[in-house]
Amino acid sequence: MNDLDVIKVFCAGDGRHGNLLGVVRDGRTVPDDAARQALAAELGYSETVFVDDPERGVVDIRTPGTRMSFAGHPLVGLAWLLDIEELQPPAGPVWARSDGEFTWITARPEWVTGKHTRQYASAAEVEALPTPPPGEGWLYAWAWEDEPAGRIRARGFPRRPDGAIAEDEATGSAAILLTAELGRALNITQGAGSQLLTAPAPDGTVELGGRVRFAS
Repeated sequence: MNDLDVIKVFCAGDGRHGNLLGVVRDGRTVPDDAARQALAAELGYSETVFVDDPERGVVDIRTPGTRMSFAGHPLVGLAWLLDIEELQPPAGPVWARSDGEFTWITARPEWVTGKHTRQYASAAEVEALPTPPPGEGWLYAWAWEDEPAGRIRARGFPRRPDGAIAEDEATGSAAILLTAELGRALNITQGAGSQLLTAPAPDGTVELGGRVRFAS
């Protein structure tokens, strides 16, 4: 497809790592629901996004197996790629901004469904987990690296029946959920070395930020 962009969201400071995201800039080229789902499955990224209205920020988010009303890493990536101040996923309006190095979105933690967090005793214990760990349901495994500084080591395991994604490199929605649970700003290292930043707001929303680059 000549209108498909592939970007990396939540890159480390040196530009490495990050979660791959497929973006179909003109959703009209794939108008059929079944065709969109088939393309998302064929590409195999944790999410693929179809932009249905680039000016208003109306988007359709797909995993390889289903449609999603909200997801963090696709919206951070889109905010960077489209350079707009508001996105419209099915869950509701998402505000976006950039400070030069990081792109940020503001979203509600109650939009995050189907995921649960589990704290481990140490970062080493998180790193030693098998891929995926035994059990069912979307697991965000985390441990403090430096609690006073808000630094966390995390890994994300979809554990879906289709097994399409064994481990998610960087999970924005889970970072939002964990931030709401802990009630404080976090600096999260996830997967092979992706970086996610968060900050809770007084109105109950959470701001999520990261670096975005085009994939080579």
